[in-house]
Amino acid sequence: MVNIYSIARDTATFARGLFGDGYIPLHRPVFEGNERQYLVDCIDSNFVSSVGEKVTEFEQKAAQFTGSAYAIATVNGTAALHCAIELADVKPGDEVITQGLTFIATCNAISYAGANPIFIDVDVDTMGMSPAALRRFLEEQTEKRANGIFNRDSGKKISACVPMHTFGFPCRIAEIAEICAEWGIVLIEDAAESLGSFVGMRHTGTFGAMATLSFNGNKVITTGGGGMIITDDPDLAKRAKHITTTAKTPHPYEFFHDEIGYNYRMPNLNAALGCAQMERLDQFLACKERVAGEWSLFFEGKDVGFVTAIEGAKANHWLNAIVLDTRESRDQFLEHTNKNEVMTRPIWTLMCKLPMYRDCQSDGLKNSLWLEDRIVNIPSSVPDGALGEFSG
Repeated sequence: MVNIYSIARDTATFARGLFGDGYIPLHRPVFEGNERQYLVDCIDSNFVSSVGEKVTEFEQKAAQFTGSAYAIATVNGTAALHCAIELADVKPGDEVITQGLTFIATCNAISYAGANPIFIDVDVDTMGMSPAALRRFLEEQTEKRANGIFNRDSGKKISACVPMHTFGFPCRIAEIAEICAEWGIVLIEDAAESLGSFVGMRHTGTFGAMATLSFNGNKVITTGGGGMIITDDPDLAKRAKHITTTAKTPHPYEFFHDEIGYNYRMPNLNAALGCAQMERLDQFLACKERVAGEWSLFFEGKDVGFVTAIEGAKANHWLNAIVLDTRESRDQFLEHTNKNEVMTRPIWTLMCKLPMYRDCQSDGLKNSLWLEDRIVNIPSSVPDGALGEFSG
């Protein structure tokens, strides 16, 4: 029988050995590079809003790192995903396939576009959308027509598919991409949590028409608040830039807007942080990989599963996760660690259990329900002083 209180106590002790005394957050930002100087440069230039050279520079750095042709910076990841869904020509009343085990922003972005989510199950080993479940749903619940794929139950058009790389662990995205191509469904990757995660040599977010990133304060790198659309399609990139800057047509002084757009452009101040953070990204990832390795060794022989990437994939180790045996064990572990000022948290409540999405169609979500009862995130920050070991 698992002694969960003993495991929780030892986990808290081990966390203090990794991260030091005091309150230990789940993931904290690290500002040990040029962040302060770049912010001062922005202030001195007077370009602190959505016009400035740091925005373009940050976009170029992100595009280069991910291997994307284009990157369009936004105020946050939800705004990026909202725009990406509209760019995929999703219309009000359409349906978008996503996973039931995801952060709320995925579904909210679908709703902002006036569409309805359909919840597909995940694979236990990736916590991301299951290609087998996706194919099964399409074969059993949809029909192909001349103008697209339609849901047999609702009669509505299915216009896009949005899988998510949960906690930075790549899902089986290559298989999902093949299925979406076969069925003619636009693939948008929610890569909010997976900057620095790869499938083979290919960065997550480069398998579909578009992907979105997040640079929230708790991500691998942060701009305070920020997001990004990445794509290889020049027309999508041009449209993304246009609608995220209020759809204003170029002119030296006239204000003419040719469609409904959004004030979603990232400010120069935030991009300045991003430029400095990108300079240290490889070091962040190396530190986080080592932290994950130490956690993995700690949990060996403790009857607690430690989540790792599937074969052929490399995770960024944004948030490490463990698998407990029951929901009761999960809750006891959470209570003990948080009471001792070591932050841990459960995976998200399934979207189908939330009041605004409880009537949405799902495939039963067997694996998602199992994971909801058992997954816990543990502290995963870059430890104080660790970057010095990877500098030079």
